[in-house]
Amino acid sequence: KIRQIAKKHRPRLIIVGASAYPRSIDFAPWREIADEVEAYLLADVAHIIGLIAAGLHPDPIPYADVITATTHKTLRGPRGGLIICRKKYASLIDKAIFPGTQGGPFMHTIAAKAICFKEAMQPQFKEYQAQVISNARELAKTLLGEGFRLVSGGTDNHLLLVDLSNKNMTGKEAATLLEEAGIVTNKNSIPFDGKSPSVASGIRPGTPALTTRGMKEPETKLIGEWIGKILHNPKQGNIRKKIKEKVKELCQRFPIYVNSS
Repeated sequence: KIRQIAKKHRPRLIIVGASAYPRSIDFAPWREIADEVEAYLLADVAHIIGLIAAGLHPDPIPYADVITATTHKTLRGPRGGLIICRKKYASLIDKAIFPGTQGGPFMHTIAAKAICFKEAMQPQFKEYQAQVISNARELAKTLLGEGFRLVSGGTDNHLLLVDLSNKNMTGKEAATLLEEAGIVTNKNSIPFDGKSPSVASGIRPGTPALTTRGMKEPETKLIGEWIGKILHNPKQGNIRKKIKEKVKELCQRFPIYVNSS
């Protein structure tokens, strides 16, 4: 289908990437299509760059002319971004960015990115990313067991897209209910969604943050069960109140910062 569209419209640039796609992306066919229509290929890997760095997702570097990504998602660094490109495009991209859209450099952010990249080169980072995927699959399994529909039926990466169109509930409503219990997700559109993005028919939970805290499959399963209990009982505020206390206890067991004293 993409090949047909590309041949019909012959774009100068093809962008491959997603913000709510729970499966792996094979970049090779996109390169073939781009070559067939003489287009540049840009890979937006903002969400999956950490998995790519750990060798747990296909790498776009052999195929894309330009790669864009953020440093604050699965790469687990400071808020910011990066652009990787073929050497022949570097000066053109530099001129397009500075001074037109970028001002003075934030040296503290650049330093934090350096630490982030160094961490991504360590064996522990690959272990972390592998656990992110394992936790996401455990969450998928649990939510399927709770009777929820998942777009594509599961996940290969760090996130899930939960279809709530059969639950008489919008994504916005679900996200609000979960947040009241201390579980933060975001509303998200699903394929062929009839609702506006500000309301949406789905939610998009992910596992990088809880994995960073040291949680594994048993804790992820528990969180999935809590999500099910909350969304199956939207009118029962007492359930959300009780689960909020359990969420607090769980977070205390897995603190963000361990007291070294």
